[in-house]
Amino acid sequence: MIENSRSDVYAAAGVDITAGYKAVELMKKHIARTMTSGVCSDVGGFGGLFELDLTGIEKPILVSGTDGVGTKLKLAFLMDKHDTVGIDCVAMCVNDIICCGAKPLYFLDYIACGKNYPERIADIVSGICDGCVQSGAALIGGETAEMPGFYPVDEYDLAGYCTGVVDKNKIINNKEITEGDVIIALPSSGVHSNGFSLVRKVFDVENCDIKAPVPELGGKSLGETLLTPTKIYVKPVLALLSEVKVKGISHITGGGFYENIPRSIPDGFGAVIERKAVRTLPIFYLIAKTGNINERDMFNTFNMGVGMSIIVSAQDADKAISILKENGEDAYLIGKIIKSDVRVTIC
Repeated sequence: MIENSRSDVYAAAGVDITAGYKAVELMKKHIARTMTSGVCSDVGGFGGLFELDLTGIEKPILVSGTDGVGTKLKLAFLMDKHDTVGIDCVAMCVNDIICCGAKPLYFLDYIACGKNYPERIADIVSGICDGCVQSGAALIGGETAEMPGFYPVDEYDLAGYCTGVVDKNKIINNKEITEGDVIIALPSSGVHSNGFSLVRKVFDVENCDIKAPVPELGGKSLGETLLTPTKIYVKPVLALLSEVKVKGISHITGGGFYENIPRSIPDGFGAVIERKAVRTLPIFYLIAKTGNINERDMFNTFNMGVGMSIIVSAQDADKAISILKENGEDAYLIGKIIKSDVRVTIC
């Protein structure tokens, strides 16, 4: 803690500077787990420093992504569980940049809160660090802003930013996609971090017992199921990219299949998804049943059990699936690419 750095008048206005210092001390042990060889600075400086190792990269291209956790945070508040939403924050960023083949290098977080409870902030950062470890990114900086009167004292918002690198010659740009290519699914862990405004409305989460066991969810509570962290796909995908020509990748987030899969397919081609092949998780059936939501709207809002889709040539499908399974992903085929002006067909 910085000596003599305390303002009674600022504290009276609702901002406790010393709480911020305590939060930093509590989070240091978590941040240490994320350190990689490129990190050149300690926590607490005005900027995070990172040295690029460009070994084997002919034309380095930096790729950046930023995102938040959205209203899923409301579930964290209701459950009073704050050590997993940081994984979601990292996942939403690193899963995006891996879609163009970029390896994550470092991550920065931003936490804005009504009141700085150091232990809670440290819990949030512990989840961020878990996500960084899972993706191989270093947490090299961040900001905690105490904003009384702007946020309720028991609430906060969370956002993050990551930078990765890819060789210009290896950027995944969908230009080689052709008719007959196949679509591989990587299973999601649940709802991930999108569609929670609808989820909260469907279940009226503020007024129901979200901690009660739910038979349709295998006895797990609604709150526990919905708070399941977003899966991070970076390491399995990097392993795949080192051995197989990948033509397109989609991170299935808000907008579901209909919005995200077309982002990895060039004009003039469409994706045909075999509905029976999609391994839909129980939580999605419960959402649809409780909210009386038709199937198209479900596939246009949620990941439906598929967190990421990967396009490869048909002759590479078996090898790709084998590599992904060797790296912990129970990958499987869900469709193919055809010439069509209809971007996504689910049949």
